[in-house]
Amino acid sequence: MKENAKMKPEKKPGVTKGISPKERTFLFITVPIVLLFFTFNTLPLIQGVIYSFTNFRGYGSYEWVGLRNYIDLFHDARVGNSYLFTFKLAVVTTIIVNVISLVLAVALNSKIRFKNTLRGMYFLPNVLGGLVVGYIFNYFFTYILPGLAKMMGFEGNSMLANSGTAWFCIAVVCAWQSIAMNTIIYISGLQTVPEDVYEAGSLDGAMGWKQFRHLTFSLILPFFTINLVLCMKNFLMVFDQIMSLTKGGPAQSTESISYLIYNNGMSGGQFGFQSANAVVFFVVIVVISVLQMRFLGNKEEQL
Repeated sequence: MKENAKMKPEKKPGVTKGISPKERTFLFITVPIVLLFFTFNTLPLIQGVIYSFTNFRGYGSYEWVGLRNYIDLFHDARVGNSYLFTFKLAVVTTIIVNVISLVLAVALNSKIRFKNTLRGMYFLPNVLGGLVVGYIFNYFFTYILPGLAKMMGFEGNSMLANSGTAWFCIAVVCAWQSIAMNTIIYISGLQTVPEDVYEAGSLDGAMGWKQFRHLTFSLILPFFTINLVLCMKNFLMVFDQIMSLTKGGPAQSTESISYLIYNNGMSGGQFGFQSANAVVFFVVIVVISVLQMRFLGNKEEQL
């Protein structure tokens, strides 16, 4: 009996069958969040895809129409113009934001006085909501600038009433609000560059622009990739600035894809058609983001 008792494996302390209290706590935290995410994100996405195959108007009954909505998208001139405008705005604004953000980051990362105060001041636009900023600039472009132009003897027309300047005003507002976050990301990247690299570069004659091009930019290229992908994605989905500045005008010349989907889908009786537009737009954004990541990822590997 004593020998059998000795042969029984001893239980290790702390090892129990089933879920531990720590794992149970993580489940209690995770499961409600997953359910909320599925309810308010995944489920509407699935419903939108289903509605894209119908002639649903947002109310009442509907019928299945198959791929007709997707085919009609490629024959709708208004949809085509909204895509052209959105891509033009996204490309121009992405370039403006990244150039200015990188310059600001380099300046704010250098040894200057009141550096922390300046960082707080330039970040202020990012704290404000997109609609609030848009309405402020709406007043500025509609009344302030035309008033100054009249005082100088020029025509005092609103810049938002001209299709040639309205899109540029939207680009300015989008850039003004987005520069802050991009600058922070670039500053984070600049602070990861060790001082030894600059010292070694200065011994080889790399100073000024050469130092930035061959040393600094090469080392912060992953942060440039992040900013470029996020900027392009956010500006392709521009909505608040359109809503508060032009509402797609004048003559639908500044109608972004997101605004067109919202306006015609919610109040224009084209819920099914615009659901198809939203699905196509989602695929376009994913494809562009993947291509950007692959192209810039290859650049990072080459460097």
